[in-house]
Amino acid sequence: MSEDVRDSLIPYDEIVQDALRAVVGRVLRQIEGFDSLPGEHHFYITFKTQAVGVDIPAHLIAKFPDEMTIVLQNRFWDLKVGDDHFSVGLSFNQTPSTLVIPYAAITAFVDPSVDFGLQFQVSEDETTPPEPHDEADNDRPAATSEDGSNVVTVDFGKRK
Repeated sequence: MSEDVRDSLIPYDEIVQDALRAVVGRVLRQIEGFDSLPGEHHFYITFKTQAVGVDIPAHLIAKFPDEMTIVLQNRFWDLKVGDDHFSVGLSFNQTPSTLVIPYAAITAFVDPSVDFGLQFQVSEDETTPPEPHDEADNDRPAATSEDGSNVVTVDFGKRK
């Protein structure tokens, strides 16, 4: 086999990461509506606290400025599973909190009761919110013709 590694124009790593994150969503969907896990199952979910879309209380961000691991086992509530994120209620020092975690922010998902685990890479783009910017100047005003229709005629003829 050749020592040369070719650059792929197809982002296989990203596609695999997305597919494995969908596994996390599917597993969470299995327990949606419950407030504890069946049998000995318990999940350790590690995620980037500064990732885009993560919504957790400020005191948790202060305590875990980069990464945090939560445990879903006996005491959680209001688990809601979406296509690209989940939210769950957990208590931290007797303070109830709701956490919203996009799958893209997850770096690890482990169920040690059955020796199952997934590790993910979180790209820099997913941890840095987009820079604020001015509104685009290319929004077109609503065009109407004299007869009231919204059809615009464009003439690409030569200028005289």
